Amino acid sequence: MSLRIALLGFSIECNRFAPVATEHDFAIRTLLRGAAMLADARAESPRMLGELPGFVADMDAAGAWDPVPLTIAMTEPNGPVERGFFARLMAEWESGLRAAGTLDGVYCVMHGAGLAEGDDDPEGTILAMVRGVVGRQVPVVASFDLHANVADADIAHIDAFVGYRTNPHMDMRERGIESAQILRRLVGGLRTHIAKVRVPIVPPTVTMLTGRDVPDRPYGELIDLGQRRMTEAPHAGRVVNVSVMGGFAYADTAFNGLTAVVTATDAEAARALAEELAQAAWARRDRFRARLTSLDEAVRRALGTADRASPALIFADVADNPGGGAHGNTMYILEAFHAAGVRDCLFGVINDAALAREAHALGEGACFEARFNRESVSEFSQPFAAAATVRALHPGPVRCRRGIFAGGTVDLGPSAALDLGGIVVVVISQRVQCADPAFLESFGLDIGAARAVVVKSRGHFRGGFDEFFGHQQVVEVDAPGLTSPILSNFDWKRMPRPVIPLDDDVTWP
Repeated sequence: MSLRIALLGFSIECNRFAPVATEHDFAIRTLLRGAAMLADARAESPRMLGELPGFVADMDAAGAWDPVPLTIAMTEPNGPVERGFFARLMAEWESGLRAAGTLDGVYCVMHGAGLAEGDDDPEGTILAMVRGVVGRQVPVVASFDLHANVADADIAHIDAFVGYRTNPHMDMRERGIESAQILRRLVGGLRTHIAKVRVPIVPPTVTMLTGRDVPDRPYGELIDLGQRRMTEAPHAGRVVNVSVMGGFAYADTAFNGLTAVVTATDAEAARALAEELAQAAWARRDRFRARLTSLDEAVRRALGTADRASPALIFADVADNPGGGAHGNTMYILEAFHAAGVRDCLFGVINDAALAREAHALGEGACFEARFNRESVSEFSQPFAAAATVRALHPGPVRCRRGIFAGGTVDLGPSAALDLGGIVVVVISQRVQCADPAFLESFGLDIGAARAVVVKSRGHFRGGFDEFFGHQQVVEVDAPGLTSPILSNFDWKRMPRPVIPLDDDVTWP
């Protein structure tokens, strides 16, 4: 039997404090429809992230099937999605589903930390629409980023919930494959129940690492526990998927909070394991607190790398992470390192289209005054100027090789490497976090020879730059920005209180 499966996607991580995300933001990253969507999923170097390519590859390998690709909208984290654009997407998905006729299943690539203007749970809105069109008998599987904030609607309208298990995200393709395998089981007659339990913990982003080289990994321990328990009595054979969602604080929703989600063949098994994992999270509650390095100390350590007997270091500008909705253009670390005379330093990547255009107009080898943020001054993005030489230019599209973007193509827009005298800064035109070493190597820069590297990224750089820097060489810098892990820096409006780490004396029955 050739399975007829509808495919759709909506993936954006929304920071309520960031500017509204428009159709243009999606168009420059991934906004694909119909045959183009399926072709990209099957491409050698797709624009989209790995879930749908993994799903399609597994379905292709399993035998003949009839994919019905609708629309996938995927972009870098930003603010809430513009109301009109989201409404148009909803209309596209609904009309596509209605026109598809008889379906055997639906696969939805979701994120879980999306926002739209006037809608704090657009994923739930999409899934409710899907269920309303296809009915209760058609299986629906949805995959989610582990930063998902899980609302009731996110589980009420689906048959299986599949969340990422690695942070940095290295398993997106595998979760797409898992989604395909579960969907085929559902088509074959598997019946499921989904349970979720949320605890009053909103983990700062830097506390949610899963890598085994990280000395303190409470979140990774929870994910490991869930995977282990689903194979042990009494859960073995009854549990289909275990997902522990850390959530995304900056979405500022009424359902923020670390949430255990379990898909199982019976309600009792699902609820019991979700409660066990929630209790395990609560037992680790004091470990979900950010511990960062001050900017002054970061400068001191960067200067110390001049001693060749000391290890090279990578400095993460975690508060200006485009992967969390930040602009990627704050100057705090660059200005401090430049003033202190830090040398043999690579800095990537700063989002400044005007500066990149000027560098391209001047050409390689040109000397000029590089004026950062001349067109994008904001609370955190202040002007900075320094004498610079255009070291290298790049048209923008980069074939990525490691980490979250591995195997895919990311377009940085017209870009330039500027030598500020000891610090080489890569300036890009299309905002993205510096998660792949190819973003620097494309300019001929030698990461292995640098003594200090600064990245505008919260954690995904670890999956790309780990061949150069171990965990002990990572310095997470405390500076201002839209993605500061110090959650007390923000004026929360919707987040349920009290929660850890914002409040004292938090209790959970």
